[in-house]
Amino acid sequence: MSAPHLQLFHYFKSLTQMEEEEFQLIQNFFTVCKFKKGEYLLRQGETCGFHLFVCKGALRLFHTNEQGQEFTRYFAFEEKFGTALSSLIEQKPAAESIQAILPSTVLKISKTHFFQLVEHNPKVNWVYRNMLENAYITSQKRIYDLQGVSAIDRLKWLKGQYPDILLKIPSKLIASYLGITSYTLSRIKSEL
Repeated sequence: MSAPHLQLFHYFKSLTQMEEEEFQLIQNFFTVCKFKKGEYLLRQGETCGFHLFVCKGALRLFHTNEQGQEFTRYFAFEEKFGTALSSLIEQKPAAESIQAILPSTVLKISKTHFFQLVEHNPKVNWVYRNMLENAYITSQKRIYDLQGVSAIDRLKWLKGQYPDILLKIPSKLIASYLGITSYTLSRIKSEL
């Protein structure tokens, strides 16, 4: 079993008590892929046909408006899944891009194989349900926790969610996630 597959096995095992024999039946559906910093895995407007599990590095999911401004919606760090979920489910063009923001190793599974596993494997189904629930809760918390709060409080919230994010991720991307300018982020970082 490759190191990335072993990571995924431990992830499944921690959530579902999946045995190694069970994992061996599904591991070949997941392909190891490596991406350079800045490389796109999906561009806005393309239709998403895969799920990704981050083994090493980090990805971001972001939208670019007509003026070229980028708005980061989600960071997928190690041992997290990431995908353009609306595009994946509806099979319509994605409203966001997926980009490696660090050199990254991921496990990639096609939409077809992923949903076959979800349908036929109760443990994979449970992991998928858990992913959806956590994504919804995280999204709701982000909305409620960040509405009407100052830029410094947004940054404190982010550091609470991802303690070492300021060390890993460029300030420009953090600012786009928080909905503030890079200048504002630079100013408030010194106030922490």
